[in-house]
Amino acid sequence: MKKIWSLTLALLLVVALVSAGCSGTDEGTGSEEGAAVSLGLGVINSIAKSKSYSKGDDGSETLPLGQVDTVMAAALFDEDGRVVDVIIDTAQTKVNFNQDFQVTSDLSAPGKTKAELGPEYGMAPVSGIGKEWNEQIAELEKWMVGKTVEEIKALPVKQRDEAHPAVPDDPELSSLVTITVHEYIEAVEKAYNNRVDVENAVKLGLGHNISIAKSKGYSKDEASGTETLPLAQVDTVMAATAFDGDGKVAGVIIDTAQVKVNFDAEGQVTSDLSDHPKTKAELGPDYGMGRVSEIGKEWNEQIAELEKWMVGKTVEEIKALPVKQRDEAHPAVPDDPELSSLVTMTVQDYLAAVEEAFANTR
Repeated sequence: MKKIWSLTLALLLVVALVSAGCSGTDEGTGSEEGAAVSLGLGVINSIAKSKSYSKGDDGSETLPLGQVDTVMAAALFDEDGRVVDVIIDTAQTKVNFNQDFQVTSDLSAPGKTKAELGPEYGMAPVSGIGKEWNEQIAELEKWMVGKTVEEIKALPVKQRDEAHPAVPDDPELSSLVTITVHEYIEAVEKAYNNRVDVENAVKLGLGHNISIAKSKGYSKDEASGTETLPLAQVDTVMAATAFDGDGKVAGVIIDTAQVKVNFDAEGQVTSDLSDHPKTKAELGPDYGMGRVSEIGKEWNEQIAELEKWMVGKTVEEIKALPVKQRDEAHPAVPDDPELSSLVTMTVQDYLAAVEEAFANTR
């Protein structure tokens, strides 16, 4: 009887040891099944909804409008390429002009994304299911978790009307999501293609800031005849950021969409409305900072150095970066021995975006 009892105890001990070894309780490590090992940011820009000035036979006017729609997706992926977490948002930013082609939008007002607008966006009353945009995108994000990009791209869709060419046609989502989703899926695919390695990532955040301050109305210098043509410019800074359990940056991808909609002296759009403008990171050497930078480094090279510097730091440590004003256009250039020879651009918007990403973590 004693031998049987001893054997039973030995077996129980073996089972306990095996269970402890396979439990994968080290949160955020690459060895844990389903743990995040990479971070991505995907961005899609469109100016298709911008409008030229026109006047109808009845005297009614269509005023010039520069509209920039920027879809952004921050995502964490596991070692099998499955989505661990994803945050999707859209900045639908408008620059309005009057009949004299002067900007009527508030140039100092920060833009808001659809998620930030929440119920103010106003989709719920017309959605057919009584759900706001931020509620519907949350359901789509939830559905994506645990799936590969290929599985996400295989989502069946249908055309609801001309404005909604790709609404989910899947029993799991049909009653929860009535918005068209092709650009959100494309942004997640771009995030996967742009991913970088991360370690010990347990939380994901997406931060952004939006400005139309560089937009301009029409003007003409009578003495020289020089014209300044109307311009709608939307600058959207985005930071997809992963944090570890101590709130330190495990990985970060920062990008900026500097999108311009140009008009002529008659208020006609001269930009290609079918174009999908690239971000600064996507432009790479085509952005043209390298030839004017005192250190000969392009924007994407400089932002990579800033991102590298942020890893392992808390948001408070990042915000404490010493900066100096180089000139009026560069009020916050790093004044730190570790970065001074690597980053000569102004960084305040990038630091603010990472701070917002931390505030938005989940």
